[in-house]
Amino acid sequence: MASKVLRAVVLGPPGSGKGTVCERIARSFGLQHLSSGQFLRESLGRGGEVGVLAKQYLERGLLVPDHVITRVMMTELEKRRGEHWLLDGFPRTLGQAEALDRICELDLVISLNIPFETLKDRLSARWIHPASGRVYNMEFNPPHVHGIDDLTGEPLVQREDDKPEAVAARLRKYKDAAKPVIELYKSRGILHSFSGTETNKIWPYVYALLSNKIPPLHSEEEN
Repeated sequence: MASKVLRAVVLGPPGSGKGTVCERIARSFGLQHLSSGQFLRESLGRGGEVGVLAKQYLERGLLVPDHVITRVMMTELEKRRGEHWLLDGFPRTLGQAEALDRICELDLVISLNIPFETLKDRLSARWIHPASGRVYNMEFNPPHVHGIDDLTGEPLVQREDDKPEAVAARLRKYKDAAKPVIELYKSRGILHSFSGTETNKIWPYVYALLSNKIPPLHSEEEN
């Protein structure tokens, strides 16, 4: 492990493969994969003040606002001050990026640029296990039994905003919110963008970038 603590973020629209890239980075380089979605689910499970707030928005099918998700993330990041980590799903807006600035300095931001048609196809084929957040894609990562989670046997659902008619609006909304975040990190010289339609083809370039910052635990081929 490098002597300097490494803090990185992976940015990308819904369906871009952020989760897969983050898992590979975590495995190859020993960074903690910190998912905003996972922390939000844990917060809901605990039920405290922030969890109750978040639940009110989610039950109405609304995005959890900046001030709520920021509180969740700041609490978790404060616990990890001396640790290497990789953020997934945060920051999504300029307000969230500014909140992150107040507690740490990022070393690296990876931005995944995936064509609109590829994202649309991936999202429309995506089903999830609500309790765990496990994601399946009916084309390249289907469950063993159609419509059923592999681990629990519970039913999978398609999120309302993964349905084809909602996807285009969702992607536009992401792009509008993410643009100033991307510009901010670009202006600091820490943004690295990778374009393509397949995670497996993008991955070697991401691996090479990280290898210049921190010694890998595993070779690229093992992923």
